[in-house]
Amino acid sequence: MVIAKAWVLKKHFDGFPKTSDFDLKEIELPHLKDGGEQKLLLASVFLSVDPYMRPYSRRNMKEGDIMVGTQVARVVESKNPAFAVGAFVVGHTGWRTHFISDGKDLQFLPSNWPESLPKSLALGTVGMPGLTAYFGLLEVCKMKPGETVLVNAAAGAVGSVVGQLAKIGGCKVVGCAGSDDKVAYLKKLGFDEAFNYKTVKSLDEALRKASPDGYDCFFDNVGGEFTSVAIDQMKKYGRIAVCGAISLYNDSVPQKGPYMQIPMVFKELLMEGFIVSRWSNRREEGVNALLKWVVEGKVKYHEQVTEGFENMPMAFIGMLKGENIGKAIVKV
Repeated sequence: MVIAKAWVLKKHFDGFPKTSDFDLKEIELPHLKDGGEQKLLLASVFLSVDPYMRPYSRRNMKEGDIMVGTQVARVVESKNPAFAVGAFVVGHTGWRTHFISDGKDLQFLPSNWPESLPKSLALGTVGMPGLTAYFGLLEVCKMKPGETVLVNAAAGAVGSVVGQLAKIGGCKVVGCAGSDDKVAYLKKLGFDEAFNYKTVKSLDEALRKASPDGYDCFFDNVGGEFTSVAIDQMKKYGRIAVCGAISLYNDSVPQKGPYMQIPMVFKELLMEGFIVSRWSNRREEGVNALLKWVVEGKVKYHEQVTEGFENMPMAFIGMLKGENIGKAIVKV
């Protein structure tokens, strides 16, 4: 008999999440039975904390539900010949240490995954955040060589990959982040221009200085005031991929304008929101491309690893505060 631990949403977040909004539960898992649908017992090895969890919890969860999330897990016991004991998979079963599965929604790591590469990257650069960057740039921004790409929250799990893929695609890349250490990291990744939005006197002037001719593509992870300012810097027929709005997620009172219809009309801009699951039928394509670039050293990565399942809420809150460079991961 296995006792799993799971973090549940004790109370819906009011403003910024607090550790008291979570509750740690123990769940007794049944034994696997021959002939039943539940043929796999898995143990989480790495768990992901991501910005989307904040708005998702309000829209899709009830108090008492296990927090939504993804993990890299190891098969502990198997009555399914397709899954060998010891195999690593990506699951989507929330914040829990162990779980039972029929295997239908589990995804194997690529067979050519190098032993030297952390398996946690399947939650970051070679996982959902990397795929978000990949499809957002290719299918929404439709970037072309020689264009200028702007990305905010650029030192995060998605933004850091966006900038590097744009460079691979032959673009000039401008990124902004919330600390000098993060700006230094962006320069290390090969961003052409990077600045700390918290210390510049004027965001408008900083954006104009970084690219006097404006921006063809804007990959927006932040929303709010930043977007209102940046949209005025777009070139005619520019494309904006709206990936997230982390500046708004923790507001108790919704922000008001300014509004963007006038620059959108006169610049004839295309602005599109997206969720990466739209391209789930092309997941293998994206994963293989990202893994290849990582192995070749063309895409670099950084992980902010928190040790201990008991620290999931702290890691989540720290990520929302921008304490991480690259991908925030919890190691069980």
